[in-house]
Amino acid sequence: MITSIFSKSKPINFLVVFIITAFTFFIAHTKYALNSDLLTHYVKNFFVFSASFCSILVLDFLVSKNKLTQKSSYEILLYALFLLALPQTMLNENIVYSNFFILLALRRILSLRSQLDVKKKLFDAAFWIAIASLFYFWSILFIVLIYAALIFHSNSNLKDWIIPLTGVASVYVLSIAYSVIVYDDFFTALNIFPEVSLEFNTYNTLQYIVGVTLLISFGIWSSVFYIRTIKSKQKDFKPGYKVILVAALIAFSIMILSPKKEGGEFLFLFAPLAIIITNYIETIQEKWFKEVFLGLLIVVPFVLLML
Repeated sequence: MITSIFSKSKPINFLVVFIITAFTFFIAHTKYALNSDLLTHYVKNFFVFSASFCSILVLDFLVSKNKLTQKSSYEILLYALFLLALPQTMLNENIVYSNFFILLALRRILSLRSQLDVKKKLFDAAFWIAIASLFYFWSILFIVLIYAALIFHSNSNLKDWIIPLTGVASVYVLSIAYSVIVYDDFFTALNIFPEVSLEFNTYNTLQYIVGVTLLISFGIWSSVFYIRTIKSKQKDFKPGYKVILVAALIAFSIMILSPKKEGGEFLFLFAPLAIIITNYIETIQEKWFKEVFLGLLIVVPFVLLML
């Protein structure tokens, strides 16, 4: 039943995902947030929630536009369920905004498939990634994704390889100018002093252990099948599938390097992981196994809320 509902893109699917996202946002700010007051901070929370749900809409757009799945809605359901499994991802507004801009950049990177306005798309992608880095520095690692896409598209044009650097530079120059005008120094408006932490004690709770184990184990299992199926995809769409895999690896790296292990760092992993797992679900032939597989992804997040 679950698989039949989300096997095709329907308006009701977005309603279900919206309800799950809204419920997760409420849980995150009542159960996990410290000294939070929704009435006092309703404006800020409204924008954070809007960015969270808009991220889901952007994910749906880039997936359908680039045929990364078989016209199903599993990816947006999975994204919402990942949020529910780790509601802490919605507490750090900087990471929420950063992830939204990364998805906008990913949309431009995937659109390189058409080979139209390549220079503009490269600049836009780098521009969005640079903006994302102003909110959360380590998201700058997604700049690697642009160059991976150029390699996958066999683009050897030197100018195209330089353009992303100009996109990043333009954002940082504007930020420095803003910092000088407002703060009377060069770097207050920039977060260019990265910190790294390999301390994972924060994850030593049952909720984190179960939630993270679910994501990582299902992600690795699905990735094996995902990599196998790339060869069978149409030639024009193969680079897009490879880009998603690289995006997942970058997101995992950010999770490792994150200076504060508060849960929000997992958010960057949700979109590529949702696409990868969706592709695996769509390859499952046995309907009962597909129901059980998806059922676990639905039931476990709700069980975790009781812990």
